[in-house]
Amino acid sequence: MKNERLILVTNDDGYNAKGLRAAIEVARPFGRVIAIAPEVTQSGMSQAITMYKPLFLKKQHEEPGVEIYSFSGTPVDCVKMAFDYLLTDRKVDLVLSGINHGSNAAVNVLYSGTMGAAIEGSFYGCPSIGLSLTDHDLDADFEAAVKYCTEVVRGVLESEPELPLCLNVNVPVARPEEIKGIRICRQTKGYWREEFYRREDPHHRAYFWLTGEFVNQEPTAEDTDEWALANGYVAVVPVQVDLTDYARMQYLKRIIKE
Repeated sequence: MKNERLILVTNDDGYNAKGLRAAIEVARPFGRVIAIAPEVTQSGMSQAITMYKPLFLKKQHEEPGVEIYSFSGTPVDCVKMAFDYLLTDRKVDLVLSGINHGSNAAVNVLYSGTMGAAIEGSFYGCPSIGLSLTDHDLDADFEAAVKYCTEVVRGVLESEPELPLCLNVNVPVARPEEIKGIRICRQTKGYWREEFYRREDPHHRAYFWLTGEFVNQEPTAEDTDEWALANGYVAVVPVQVDLTDYARMQYLKRIIKE
């Protein structure tokens, strides 16, 4: 169809992930789908790009209305490959990244490869949405995520959003009928407190496993994404990339001579 929408789908869990199939399910009712996703898991890659090794693109599957490619780079590499090589002759109407296996609420937005790809899509002047389910299970149930993510996508596509637009959507683990609705939220203030577990290999060389715990600095605030998820709501946070601390500028002008 001449005026059919084109939707780019990517993720950070890899092209074989169940969550990518769920994102394609979300996208298909709205137009033609081109999925370009990493060959292997690229979680936690944020805005990383590949500069010093070759990248390989391979078509993995094609059916009416859907093409799926694997790419040997990061999630951001996948978006760049789409806009700057594969789809240069087509207008992309929407970028969907996900559906991630695990939450990307709060400060996770800064670490997330899922959100890195969504943010990159917004750099191209395209509405972009990162989708996540708060379940790390590789065989997670995405039924509720598909239902509510579809509602968010429909709202964006049926409007004329002011660009750039990037949304961070997180869905709690629940059956569709158990979710209370959608809340527009702000990012929760908090941080990760990491722990490194030291082990030794058979050659007595030390190696480490990274783990950690998220510290919520405002657990009672009811306008945050973490509160929404903990109370059975889908959390939608609008994301911006301007990291300037405007409130600090006057202070700096007092202590630093320009």
